Parts: sequence; structure tokens; C-alpha cells
Amino acid sequence: MKTDFLFEKHQEDLLNFVEKDLVELKAYGLSLSNGLSRPFLILKDLDGEHTLPVGISQIEAGVTLTQSNPQQILSSPHTFLQKLIESLDIKIEKCVFTEITGNHQFVRIFMRGHPKYQSFKLRADEAMSLCLQLKVPFFATKAFINKSKVLSSLVVDESKELVMQQMGLSNKTDLYH
Repeated sequence: MKTDFLFEKHQEDLLNFVEKDLVELKAYGLSLSNGLSRPFLILKDLDGEHTLPVGISQIEAGVTLTQSNPQQILSSPHTFLQKLIESLDIKIEKCVFTEITGNHQFVRIFMRGHPKYQSFKLRADEAMSLCLQLKVPFFATKAFINKSKVLSSLVVDESKELVMQQMGLSNKTDLYH
């Protein structure tokens, strides 16, 4: 996948949100399962009214779990990148969920201090643990949050179908007989 950079010139067509419509989200927890289902990072707004499930890889989930344990000495695969970004006086300001394509959510990472770019677009599952490491605030619109709930439901259903196929079950009711 080619990275989609937003140059210093303002490009409205790449931004599909209005600042005032953004809801700030904080990491709340992880939804883990054994099986084929993807782990989900659970983000919630400050009032607990809105929940955004973000599908991540098992590796991202492992890094996220490690980062969430305050008892451990912080050791992260992102330490080098964090030090590099800081040494270049680049500040990652926010991570905004902007798009869903297929089974993937996308974010736009906004930054200050980069000599050429003000933001770039990534798959959300590739950015979550780094953003958590850097303490970058997360934002999404209510419409995006609602679309993501539908996406996560579809992903979970697909995972159940795969498990049933592997078990040789023909339909969902076979699990309960």
C-alpha cells in the first residue's frame, strides 16, 4: 500500500471531517480471543458514551498489552522511532480515523515540525501501538464510530464462519446441538 501524504498545501478533498464534529477517544482495553478472530483495541470517549473498536494484529495487541502494564520497565519496538521523531523536533499531534475500506480502518496522522508534510494516511492497525507509545490523542466522528461497529460485527461474523468451516460444521445451529 502506498502511503498517502498530505502536503503543506491544504488539500480539503483528503479530509472528510469537520474539526468540531470530532470526538476525542482514549484507549480503554483490548478484546482478545483465541481462534481466528482479530483482536480489537477498544477506544472510548471521555464520557463513555461512544465506543470505537479498532481491529489490530496479534503483534500490535501484544505491544499494546506490554505498553499498558505500568509495572514493567517500558521496552517497546517503537523506542527507536520515538527517539528519532523527537530528535528531529517532529511532534505527532493527533490521530484521526477517517476512512473504512474493505475490512480496514484508516487514520490520518497529523504532525508539526516535518519539513515537507503535515499529515499522512495509514491503516489504523499499523499505527495504534505507536500512537499509544507517543501518547497521541485519538479522534473520530460519531458517523465513523457507528460505521466501525458494523465493520467489527462483520469481522467477528466472518471469523466465526471460518472456525465453523474448519470444524466441518455446515451452519451456525450445528454449534449448539
